[in-house]
Amino acid sequence: MKTKKLSLVENDAWLEPVNQAVNERYERYLSRLQHIDTFYGSLHAFASGDNLFGLNYDKGRKGWWYREWAPAAEQLYLMGDFNGWNRNNHPLTNNGRGIWEIFLDDKTYKKIFVHGSLLKVIVHSDLGETEHIPVYMKRVVQDETTKDFSGQLWQPAKPYIFKHTSPKLYKVEPLLIYETHVGMAQEREGLGTYNEFRKDVLPKIVKAGYNAIQLMAIAEHPYYGSFGYHVSSFFAPSSRFGTPEELKALVDEAHGLGLQVIMDIVHSHTVKNTREGLNLFDGTDYQYTHPGSRGEHPQWDSKLFNYGKDEVLQLLLSNLRYWLEDFQFDGFRFDGVTSMIYFHHGNGVTFDDPHKYFTDGVEFDAITYLQLANHLIHTINPHSISIAEEVSGMPGLCKPIDEGGIGFDYRLGMGLPDFWIKLLKDQSDDVWDIQEMYHTMTNRLFDIKTIAYAESHDQAMVGDKTIAFRLMDKDMYEFMSKETNNLVIDRGIALHKMIRLFTLTLGGEAWLNFMGNEFGHPEWIDFPREGNGWSYRHARRQWSLAEKKYLKYHWLSDFDKAMVSFAKRTHIMTSQPPWLLSADVENKTIVFERKNLIFVFNWHPSNAIPDYEIPLKETGDYRVVLNTDDKAFGGFDRVDNTLNYPSYIREDKVFMKIYNVNRAALVLEKVME
Repeated sequence: MKTKKLSLVENDAWLEPVNQAVNERYERYLSRLQHIDTFYGSLHAFASGDNLFGLNYDKGRKGWWYREWAPAAEQLYLMGDFNGWNRNNHPLTNNGRGIWEIFLDDKTYKKIFVHGSLLKVIVHSDLGETEHIPVYMKRVVQDETTKDFSGQLWQPAKPYIFKHTSPKLYKVEPLLIYETHVGMAQEREGLGTYNEFRKDVLPKIVKAGYNAIQLMAIAEHPYYGSFGYHVSSFFAPSSRFGTPEELKALVDEAHGLGLQVIMDIVHSHTVKNTREGLNLFDGTDYQYTHPGSRGEHPQWDSKLFNYGKDEVLQLLLSNLRYWLEDFQFDGFRFDGVTSMIYFHHGNGVTFDDPHKYFTDGVEFDAITYLQLANHLIHTINPHSISIAEEVSGMPGLCKPIDEGGIGFDYRLGMGLPDFWIKLLKDQSDDVWDIQEMYHTMTNRLFDIKTIAYAESHDQAMVGDKTIAFRLMDKDMYEFMSKETNNLVIDRGIALHKMIRLFTLTLGGEAWLNFMGNEFGHPEWIDFPREGNGWSYRHARRQWSLAEKKYLKYHWLSDFDKAMVSFAKRTHIMTSQPPWLLSADVENKTIVFERKNLIFVFNWHPSNAIPDYEIPLKETGDYRVVLNTDDKAFGGFDRVDNTLNYPSYIREDKVFMKIYNVNRAALVLEKVME
């Protein structure tokens, strides 16, 4: 009998040896979905676990339910300011299925269990008596004096009412993402807030031309310096930035300004903390996570979820639904997908055989979770955006589930920023291999939507450098005034623009920028910690650098605006793949055509060549539509943007001559008659 083939294998002969494994991946998803439908009614009902667990008000019985899944616990007690923090007065009852519950009726508690009340849960288990934050808690606050975290009952008198709907940009514009961190988005030294971000930062992003923001570090995390990647309370927006209503107002305002809002979601692991997080909640190391060493992430010092359990799936899927429906986020960037889908987390593995993607070391339950997650996300909102941070190149990552895929909309082109930083670290630009550069940008399947980016937030973290700082380093402290000349700064500004334009036009179908990188933000990101005296000096963004016209930063900012506008106007990133016209190694010049536009990148440190001949695909007159050497962008104005460049035919081939200036890029468009 002939084995069926899903489209994923039909369209990729390399996957023929793992056809059965692809089928089994899809069957596991269908089986789990059917199980959920049978026992929970529907995927959406299953993903509404926060309406059962945690704190929920019962309008019929008039009072508050608190429920917790803790199958191995011996006893649970609710305590808080409502009972004088008594550890034994309010025991929960086990319903026989490992779910503990208590009901606080209004008749007794209406005046003492109120909006703003602080609480914790005491768990008696094999570990003894331990304090915890309820797992599904939707508001967690930290005492400024003791630094202790508590859950907080949150029921404002006037719930936030959204005024704006999400902008429908999916067919109108390419996705242009401005990645941000609320806490360090302000210029002052200190902790940024949702309100500051809404009032001060959103207008800057709109002015820069981006149409989406990606918010990092939203879910509560006990250590600020973790950049939000060690989550403790998955349903609680971090209170260090403000209230849930202030976050909703931020999302609402962004929608009103034409921005989609993507949340950086961390479902790949959870913090080890027991008092703040869910680790060892019921006294076992296998409640939400895998037991023993399988539940430990050695590189991240964190705990790994057991995606095979219904209760874990319910927690994580409910979390997605919660952020989409209650806060109206437009989608998610899933962190650490490679780590999720392999037992080896992708470390030290060369993915040169299809079995390494589908059988060897693959965490099947994690892949099923991601399929369910993408199905849920796109069922709630068909235009939701799901992005995978995945470095192994998992086949089908961005293919529909019924074709054998996992269902993501985009993958991050993580190899691109890694390539640029390695190049800048290891080689001077006079020895750069332009053919390798072009190959790295285009070495992907063009039917899989990739988000291109030249540098990541990781490369701005303490201990590393952004592209701008790596190019210009200490000279940025003294020579960024327009009144000073400096060859290092000239080189840095020129290459910064070229690297960004090269990556955007070749590297993907969407674009990502971390805040401040567009204007060459100097120095690094360093959160307050003991090693820096708990300073906020490097945990902020100096927007004024780009706003001061006497500084050179605004040249980079103005170029980025022009580049983003160009991407919107031409839809260059979503057009047919580029056509390489010339790779002149001696003069380090790459020429390619894409969507009837001619791109000329001269990476040479010194070779500026008059009457430089380039091949074309079509005859006609051409004009410059984007020029990194433009004086408005800190260039030297060596190319006249007003000229028309005519083509000519020689030996049945089409050519054009231009002034090919060094360390510059030109984009030429055919003049329509």
